[in-house]
Amino acid sequence: MYTLVNNTSQKNLLDELTQSLEGCSRFYFNVAFVSYSGVQLLLDSFKLAESKGITGKFITGTYLNFTDPKAIRKLTTFNDFDVRVFLATEIQGFHPKAYIFEYDDFYKVIIGSSNLTNYALKSNIEWNLQVIAKNDDSNEEFLTYLKDSFDQIWDCSLETTEDFLRQYEKHYRGVRYQDLVHSPSVDTRQIFTYPLGPRLIANSMQKSAMQELALLRETGSKRALAVAATGTGKTLMAAFDVQQVQPKKMLFLVHREMILEKAMESFARVVSIPKNKMGLLTGNKKSYDADYLFATIQTMKKEFYSYRPDEFEYIVVDEAHHATSPSYQKVLDHFNPKFLLGMTATPERSDNGNVFDLFDNNLAVDIRLRQALEENLLVPFHYYGITDQTGVDLSDERLTPEQIAEKLNVTSRVDFIIEKMNFYGHDGPKRKALGFCITKKHAEFMAAEFNKRGIPSTYLTGEDSEAERVRQIQLLESDTDKLNVIFTVDIFNEGIDIPSVNTVLMLRPTESAIVFTQQLGRGLRKAEQKEFLTVLDFIGNYSKSFLIAIALYGSRSVTKKEITHAVRKGFRNIPGPTNIRMDEIAKDQILEQLESENFYALKYLIEDYQTFKGALAGKVPYRLQDYLTLEGAPDPVLFFSKSVKTTKSDNYIAFLQKVEKDNELVQKLASNNSFMGIYTKLQSYLPLKRPHEFAILELCFNQERFTKEEAIQQVNRYVDGDQTDTTAHALETFNLNYADKNEIHGIKIVEEVAGNLYAFNKELLTCLEDEEAGPFLSDAIHYGLMRYKNEFGHENLGYPFLQLYSEYSQREVGIMTNFRNTHSSFRGSTLQNEIGGAHYFLFIDLHKEADIDENINYKDKFISQKQFQWESPNSTNVDSDRGRDLTQNEAYGKTIHLFVRKYKTVNKVTQRYTYIGPAKAISHQNEKPIEIQYLLENKMPIDLYQEFEPEKAVF
Repeated sequence: MYTLVNNTSQKNLLDELTQSLEGCSRFYFNVAFVSYSGVQLLLDSFKLAESKGITGKFITGTYLNFTDPKAIRKLTTFNDFDVRVFLATEIQGFHPKAYIFEYDDFYKVIIGSSNLTNYALKSNIEWNLQVIAKNDDSNEEFLTYLKDSFDQIWDCSLETTEDFLRQYEKHYRGVRYQDLVHSPSVDTRQIFTYPLGPRLIANSMQKSAMQELALLRETGSKRALAVAATGTGKTLMAAFDVQQVQPKKMLFLVHREMILEKAMESFARVVSIPKNKMGLLTGNKKSYDADYLFATIQTMKKEFYSYRPDEFEYIVVDEAHHATSPSYQKVLDHFNPKFLLGMTATPERSDNGNVFDLFDNNLAVDIRLRQALEENLLVPFHYYGITDQTGVDLSDERLTPEQIAEKLNVTSRVDFIIEKMNFYGHDGPKRKALGFCITKKHAEFMAAEFNKRGIPSTYLTGEDSEAERVRQIQLLESDTDKLNVIFTVDIFNEGIDIPSVNTVLMLRPTESAIVFTQQLGRGLRKAEQKEFLTVLDFIGNYSKSFLIAIALYGSRSVTKKEITHAVRKGFRNIPGPTNIRMDEIAKDQILEQLESENFYALKYLIEDYQTFKGALAGKVPYRLQDYLTLEGAPDPVLFFSKSVKTTKSDNYIAFLQKVEKDNELVQKLASNNSFMGIYTKLQSYLPLKRPHEFAILELCFNQERFTKEEAIQQVNRYVDGDQTDTTAHALETFNLNYADKNEIHGIKIVEEVAGNLYAFNKELLTCLEDEEAGPFLSDAIHYGLMRYKNEFGHENLGYPFLQLYSEYSQREVGIMTNFRNTHSSFRGSTLQNEIGGAHYFLFIDLHKEADIDENINYKDKFISQKQFQWESPNSTNVDSDRGRDLTQNEAYGKTIHLFVRKYKTVNKVTQRYTYIGPAKAISHQNEKPIEIQYLLENKMPIDLYQEFEPEKAVF
């Protein structure tokens, strides 16, 4: 039942709340703004409710500094009421108005516009929708979602301790005083933080890194690398970890002096040692004896000999991608700290070596753009994809950059760009924009035309000195200088920090998802009073517009179906207040390109590789780990995946052999049959669905033989909990116990040589010692484990070892269940696990082939995000043992696991199934075949649900 509750002469919201409080059994209030005037009106009702034993939960917030601490303090005087406060931030406000009342057999829910103030309860023009929902199956989904949503906010809100109330009261009085003295309105810019004071609280990335670093040290690691996007707080992360280790002496090494003092200030706000025990070692400052020493590499390489090798217990290397250079190596080789931490946003490989190897391939944290947005580590952005001006024809793929610039350098296009800039506006009082152009001539033209139209602008290229770049950046960042726009050609793609940029103009065709992401990232750094970034992308009729969508999606292994769905739905799953909007023409153009583009075609994969190589300044990406170094890099597994087949390459070197035909190293390795056999075997496991096999392989770097106990201990570095059985299964798999007929004579990576003793393959060990082949095998192992940890973390997924909503082939599911039979035999629409017959695995194609026999054209479809309809094979009778297991699985102690894919093949490539999770049968009809309704244990995310197009499923 639905009712509109507003304030009239007959009834108001206060009447409704009073009546509800006196008759319910429990209540839940979630209200943004609470004044004492509103609380006072309900005091009698609260008192009466308390006398009846009615309990309640009450959430309010600090958004806009409105809620009166006096009102909060009054609410805490009721013993049966729990009161919490949600702390609003610069990028996340708190604005709900919901009143929920629980009765014996129904809920009353009031959601609308009214806060808890006397005006909102009695006299304001307010609209509130009241819903009466019976506590039964028909409303289960709504009520569950409602209660879960409340609990999520409750869990991240703060308890109203006396200390909290005093701090908030102090802040509130300060804001109100300024309000009275300076302005008739509340100063919303002053954000209340708790606890107040000099010490900082770690953000989510920093907490995750600290946990991982502690775990690495517990398992004996002495080095680790942290990879995180610029602006996410890597320096503070290092400070928090130093604080948890508390070394007596610490060395912080940097490449550039300009960031050194800022780093020391950050440490001073976190660590517990006095600031007078910190010092700088630079060309001008010589605090040789400081306990916590902050030094430039240029100075330390001249002074390191005066320090003992064990002088510093903890060493931090900032901008660690420089650490493979000779100057760093000389210093790092001298010292022997208990722990060495490297930090970088761009861990690209240099000619001097691999930064991952330098830090023992221990990746403590890898936070890229999308996750940084999810964790509120960067400012949100508003992206507008705008169809470029009519008449600018870029459809010819053979156009050179100079020819493209000539087509773009038209005054009418400049007017169009300025029109859109003015229409969308920008954050803050002054526009601070970066415009990315295709050539120097293009940038020069844009700056000149903007200046003609009264918009102060300049342009910078690689020909400008560092001093000139710094000067222009300072003018752009200044609120008093007139400079509005810097047009540039590539030099700001990475490595330049301009926090206050509030506008990014994409003025050139997007030829690379990597470059697009780098340019976008230039504007996402947080800055004081900066709320969001405006991105204007002028999309022409060039053939690779779809790369914009791939870059915006932000995943290394995005599929065609995922990116197409995201474009159609306006990238609704983008985190936080970030918003992506394309006009209809641009959207249709991108969708058309996605429809016609074959992501698995040899031509596309080679172009993807060449683009990535170009982003590495033309260096050949010899290692799979190279693809972890840049945001937006392609998924290298596609270059040799058995399921793709288009490259006809069994491993990555075989692929390189095709695209780097004149490369001597590649050709030499490709002719090494022993190496290629081992290499192919290792890469057949990628991407890892469980880490056990490769965790065991790590032992081969230091020993030829090992026990099962050593293997289990090694696996526990990557997965928590008891892994005895799965580790045993991994060893059996290595030993080819479950190989197919065509695999039985293949390579045994590990062989059991005694009852509890295992040995690594001798060819593997020989290849590892080879100076040329060894690094490639090591790279494959470390890449597999790094990628696994990034995607799955340390979580023990239990039995079966399946990650919800991950994709699996049927064979992979067999391995994840420790299937002790030929793995290729794990097939069929309905499979029963061998161990006690307790698990069924249903593999379902939603869209059947056009010419499929009607007898097997099952009526399988999603009914809702929580319910799936499945039709059994025609041979299954409702009265058979299998029929009873499937229709009454809970009663018979059976677990049903659902795996669903939209199509069997896309562009002739067999698709994996998405694991939807366990389900229980709730009803069925018909005897043979049986139509069964399954209730999913986990509610599907809305985007995944819609991606499966339930309205188009076969029925």
